[in-house]
Amino acid sequence: MTAQEKKYKGTDKMAEIICSDSLLLQVMTRFGMSLGFGDDNIVQVCERQGVDSNTFLAVINFVSQRHAHIETNAQVSVVALLGYLRQSHKYFLEFALPEIRKKLSLAITGEGNELSDLVLRFFDDYMGEVRRHMEYEEQEVFPFVESLVEGRAVDAGSISTFSEHHDPVDEKLNELKNIIIKYYPSDGCNNQLNAALFDIFSCEQELKSHCKIEDYLFVPAVKNLIRGL
Repeated sequence: MTAQEKKYKGTDKMAEIICSDSLLLQVMTRFGMSLGFGDDNIVQVCERQGVDSNTFLAVINFVSQRHAHIETNAQVSVVALLGYLRQSHKYFLEFALPEIRKKLSLAITGEGNELSDLVLRFFDDYMGEVRRHMEYEEQEVFPFVESLVEGRAVDAGSISTFSEHHDPVDEKLNELKNIIIKYYPSDGCNNQLNAALFDIFSCEQELKSHCKIEDYLFVPAVKNLIRGL
């Protein structure tokens, strides 16, 4: 049975599930969990590290099955998902995207051609777009959800508006990837550029996953919260 077909359970050993699918290492990190699991299972590790195990299981099954399966009946914690999404934003804005920018700059600095300048401007524009997208969520959507959790009176239609206008933020990375692959000149093997391109592929997939978690796990969980008010 492949990782995509497997449905993880609370009794599965945490160390084994991380080894079975490397994508889950990022999920674990964004829940604020640290390594050193020993032979403990998922529920035991979650309890020890203060993470809601139902939410963790819902996310890892959604990610490991490449978003093909949604646990509609999962008892997902909105608070746990908020923490997960905030850590995801921090990862993209403070680590992943700046690292790609650094690798791109090292790979094409000194080339002295217009295409090199275009690639960096394109990436900088993209980073600005992602930052605006995530800052809107941090400043508008997440505080609204927190007010719901705290039981304060708010406009319950806000989450529907967010859902309707939640545009994907990975599309320009695909464009940049194609520009480099199709048009960027190279004399022999450019290991630095290839490393940057590999990171672009990875970040594109992670951003897709991030948006799907928001659309298919976070928004439904918030709507369930609203119905319970």
